[in-house]
Amino acid sequence: MGPAGTTSEGTPSHFGTSNVLLALVAGLFAFGGWHMVTYTAGETVHPERTIPRSLVLGTLIVTACYIALNAIYLRVLSIDRVTASTRIAADAAEALVGPLGATLVAILVILSTFGAVNGIILAGPRVYFSMASDGLFLEWAAAVHPRFGTPARAIILQGLWACALVMTDTYRGLFTRVVYTEWIFFGLLAVGMLLLRRRPGYAPPFRLPWAPVLTLGFAAACLAIVVNQIISDPWNSLIGLAAVAAGLPVYYFWIAPRVRNARGAIAT
Repeated sequence: MGPAGTTSEGTPSHFGTSNVLLALVAGLFAFGGWHMVTYTAGETVHPERTIPRSLVLGTLIVTACYIALNAIYLRVLSIDRVTASTRIAADAAEALVGPLGATLVAILVILSTFGAVNGIILAGPRVYFSMASDGLFLEWAAAVHPRFGTPARAIILQGLWACALVMTDTYRGLFTRVVYTEWIFFGLLAVGMLLLRRRPGYAPPFRLPWAPVLTLGFAAACLAIVVNQIISDPWNSLIGLAAVAAGLPVYYFWIAPRVRNARGAIAT
């Protein structure tokens, strides 16, 4: 057997629910990054209007592009070649215009990777910066560069952590261990948003159509993806969970007492 749901020749073995969910993790990773637009909400003009529009329009545009590209791949290449390919875009370009097309597409993919990394560098450190500014992380990370106005120390911290992760395993291993854990927090966020809206006196900043059915459905889908990943690959999945859980002692023994002390000081 090769990747989940395929034989060594690359042909599908069966399309059970488990294999569909495993494939969905890879697909969701490809479509991922949509949530990062929220990281810069504090620097966005009219975020209550701009952020929802960015999320919806950005997701729709990327989805349309990905569906169109996959339709081209399936049109140009056989299903066996699609499932066996490790560079599908280049293979499709080669089938259409020859080796030169494959080279040009490979270069385009490399350039787009730099663009994606640039976006992550801009967005990711702002999480550390915001946490540090709120007293939930190292105060050192809340510094702003005096010349460029960027969270320079948070960017350095993310770079060091990324290097540490790269040294622990291959890209595929990191993908298997880490990506699915995002969906734990996506599901928790959905449930937390519903609970927050039920609090007396809370004024929601935006409308939530079809709540709570749509929100709970999203949370249930997140749960299914996470549970299926753990069952299908327990070892790598548990390593990923352990990496996430490593933050719990930091919170309970360092951050939580500081938050309680700050609240006590405000109350007095």
